Amino acid sequence: MPFNKLHVPKHLSVETCHAINDLLHDSLVETCGVNPEDYFCLVSRYSSDDMILHPNFLGNRDPASTIVIEIALLAGRSDAQKEALFKDVRRRLRGIDFDPANSIIFLIENRAIDWSFSEAGSVKSVLGL
Repeated sequence: MPFNKLHVPKHLSVETCHAINDLLHDSLVETCGVNPEDYFCLVSRYSSDDMILHPNFLGNRDPASTIVIEIALLAGRSDAQKEALFKDVRRRLRGIDFDPANSIIFLIENRAIDWSFSEAGSVKSVLGL
């Protein structure tokens, strides 16, 4: 059950943000076995003065156009799955005419005890995991 956070420049359209989350979700389903119904995203917009990025750390990028994709998900994916995810997301970004060089992606892994969606408690206790 991933929760995606897209940190994007203010000038990026709502439609592009939705397209990015859609492709990210599709990639998570295909490369990491995520349940297709686990669909959560928060878009956070920043002004160009609010994002301080090294313009060429491990690649060249335009800091004013760079997006940061933060994915929180349950632990358990292999390194190969994670590499496949990173590669697939960038391929899909290119498919919507977004320069994949202007993307930074990172994962935050946790456990079922670390999630709660209702007063019933953690995902671990609700699902009996």
